[in-house]
Amino acid sequence: MGICLQQQAFKPVVRSVKRSSANETITPVVPLKFAFVANHYNALRLNLKGNLAIEFRAYDDGMAYRFVTNGNGNKTLVYNETADFNLPEEAVLHLQQPVGFKTPYEEPYSHVALKEWKDSSKFALLPLLVDTKKGVKLLFSESDLYNYPCMFLKANEGKGVSALFPRYPLETKPISDRSINVVREADYIAETQAKRTFPWRYVVVAREDGDLVENTFTCRLATQTTIKDTSWIRPGQVSWEWWHHTSPYHVDFVVGRNQETYKYYIDFASSCHIPYVLFDEGWAKSTANPYEALEVLDMHELIAYGKEKNVGILLWLPWTTVEKNFDLFKEYEKWGVAGVKIDFMDHSDQWMVNYYERVAQEAAKHHLLVNFHGSFKPAGLEYKYPNVLSYEGVLGMEQGELCTPVNSLYHPFMRNAVGPMDYTPGSMLSMQPEYFVRHYPNNASIGTRAYQMALYIAFESGFQMVADNPTFYLKEKECTDFITNIPVTWDETKVLTASVGEYLVIAKRKGNQWFIGGITAEKEKEIEVRLDFLNPNRSYEMTLFTDGLNAGLQALDYKKGVKTVSKAETLKVKMVRNGGFAAVLK
Repeated sequence: MGICLQQQAFKPVVRSVKRSSANETITPVVPLKFAFVANHYNALRLNLKGNLAIEFRAYDDGMAYRFVTNGNGNKTLVYNETADFNLPEEAVLHLQQPVGFKTPYEEPYSHVALKEWKDSSKFALLPLLVDTKKGVKLLFSESDLYNYPCMFLKANEGKGVSALFPRYPLETKPISDRSINVVREADYIAETQAKRTFPWRYVVVAREDGDLVENTFTCRLATQTTIKDTSWIRPGQVSWEWWHHTSPYHVDFVVGRNQETYKYYIDFASSCHIPYVLFDEGWAKSTANPYEALEVLDMHELIAYGKEKNVGILLWLPWTTVEKNFDLFKEYEKWGVAGVKIDFMDHSDQWMVNYYERVAQEAAKHHLLVNFHGSFKPAGLEYKYPNVLSYEGVLGMEQGELCTPVNSLYHPFMRNAVGPMDYTPGSMLSMQPEYFVRHYPNNASIGTRAYQMALYIAFESGFQMVADNPTFYLKEKECTDFITNIPVTWDETKVLTASVGEYLVIAKRKGNQWFIGGITAEKEKEIEVRLDFLNPNRSYEMTLFTDGLNAGLQALDYKKGVKTVSKAETLKVKMVRNGGFAAVLK
């Protein structure tokens, strides 16, 4: 490992050593896994010649390191940061491989033997999951990322992986109303403070696959918020019109982006206790003008109507428009907007990383929630600015036939293991892959109905989309009532049984209620899990949705059951291929 700074070669000559330890508890504003996160580690700081230090932290479940500089002057250039991670020869890499640094982090997972991944021109996104084939899996990612580019990894001649960074963009060229190309780069990766801490590089060491899902490394290593009043930050589910082309039916008005339709969505959200409605692309006259809605929309009336119904309004914006109108959030606060969805960044160099923080900071100043789309993966900003409730950066349900359970069964162990993930679940038209077809406005998904319901328990996001047509939800009331009563924040998370890329059964507690979700990929799975985590002093009423007898063919088939259970019992469930189950225990 090393770092190459302006006028300073990396010379690891140790001047002094400092050892310390910590045993503290972090209380996240938005607890996606645990209400309280234990942060217990032993630390080692190596102070080197040249105003440089390296800090290490050793945890029971992994390790992390970062560079610290104490240079002269205000600024320095970082020409490169090196890191070579040597891996066992027989290791298998689970990774996403973009074609370049311009990426929305939506590539499908590839699964490659290390010895076959030798071409140094190929590189991967973080997070990277490594199966060592020695009884341990390793998850690589980063946290406390600020004023610095995202790390990528490249092949290292079959020996392991090495760090790679996008260089600083000196000149860009617009190619659309929402996208740019970098046409000239610097010979450095960052221009930054001479005195600073650099991002943490961490490795989760998982002896059980469930350890990956339960890990809290991004949280433990991130800068925690200094925002004093966070009472306005309220995570929740979101009714979203874009995925199904704004197409409710059996209504007495012409649907579309008009006043009647948006009021209908607000009414639907209110009736289902969904706290937000997202107005996606098309609400404004122009993507370049975020101050004027369509002439048929009275935004002030809609926002006021939403407040009467306890429903907040979120607005979609391309990132380029926000950059050109940074006073926008002040205006939206006056309107009463609850939050924004910023889209199509598709870059992760230092300038763009700084853009995310500028957006988060300005939005927090005006009490606006943020969802980043077309984004890189979470890397700690969401703890410094907990109004950042989710990121896309995932091959999710927007991608149609590419979004399969075979791919999505890696998310809990990889992408969602490093932070919130806007996968946009909730499809009510469920199909097995060989029958999959979607014809707008009726979108569809691969996997069973019970699988879709379980995603609300298995996947983490401070904003969780309820993506399908309100008409479908209203026709399927028992499924809808179950989905819309699933929390998005949790007091406790327990993986009951899991295998990376194959299946996951997870239990999450909110107050006195437990939710259990199970999902499987292309192989059917019969599971037996003990309920010994329940309170021994009481019994629970369990409502359970499972794959129906014919769900392997007709993926819409499901079965609902209600029974009384206790800590002494074992839950036995069969999941069909691309199937799942979902339960609440009250």
